[in-house]
Amino acid sequence: MAFDLESVSEATSGAIGALVSTTVLYPLDTCKTKYQAETRTGRHQKYRNISDVLWQAISTRQVLSLYQGLGTKNLQSFISQFIYFYGYSFFKRLYFQKSGNKTIGTKANLIIAAAAGAFNVVVTMPLDTASSKMQTSEFGKSKGLRKTLSEGTLGEAFDGLGISLLLTINPSIQYTVFDQLKQRMLKSKQNARTNGPSSSPEALSAFSAFILGAVSKCVATCLTYPAIRCKVTIQAAELELEEDDTKEPQEKARRTISGALYSIWKREGLLGFFKGLQAQILKTVLSSALLLMVKEKITRTTWVLMLALRKYLLVNQIRLKNT
Repeated sequence: MAFDLESVSEATSGAIGALVSTTVLYPLDTCKTKYQAETRTGRHQKYRNISDVLWQAISTRQVLSLYQGLGTKNLQSFISQFIYFYGYSFFKRLYFQKSGNKTIGTKANLIIAAAAGAFNVVVTMPLDTASSKMQTSEFGKSKGLRKTLSEGTLGEAFDGLGISLLLTINPSIQYTVFDQLKQRMLKSKQNARTNGPSSSPEALSAFSAFILGAVSKCVATCLTYPAIRCKVTIQAAELELEEDDTKEPQEKARRTISGALYSIWKREGLLGFFKGLQAQILKTVLSSALLLMVKEKITRTTWVLMLALRKYLLVNQIRLKNT
């Protein structure tokens, strides 16, 4: 397993899918994140719904600011999905080899997905934090990646790490549901699939991948949304305060999980933990479905390119040995 071709192919196609979905849906993601980050209520509330964020950008002639932080988000998404899909595919193949099983159960799938997700979170956390700060900054006042990271401490670059590790269950649930549904749809094809090293992996149709991606992400999002809301609050560029609040103590408290939970509970009550759920579902379901659709459609192409690259490297290696 020195060179795991299928894992690299899965990781590359997944990363490209993430790049496409992130770019296409980024304005919606910015509106959603700014809306979620606000913890004010009543007459102090700045955004009543997600459309208010969009209207603010239009009315202040800052429509292009809906793309603030896009470069950082794309970089984070590409690296994140490459690491996640590589780890997920690699550990799955390792499981098959060690166990001798031809299919993977739900429990094993969840453990593998969580392990891949945890490693991914630790590696990409600074980019995730910087991206959230850029998105929640005032329109037109977002800073570049280098300045955003340099202004804070190393600890601040990992704001929300604890809750992000907790949220690894989100993609674990998503890809477990997706894989289980996919295995059922492709069961007949998988039985006829050859076991040779050059056999191309089975792929869903674009429509099937889109539907399964939407269903799996919807399930994962609904189950983990309170934690998602807390994470956005922790990573926001600045705290939206009530008139009688003092900034410094509130800002420090908000950077912890317990502080974020208390802040949301105090201002918005139980329903506050589900504020923006519809927008989150819309964005994440579309993003995940688009990502998985693109990934499934380019998997075969990526596989062929990887085979060609391996053949090219082997030929060059043989030539060097003969010279």
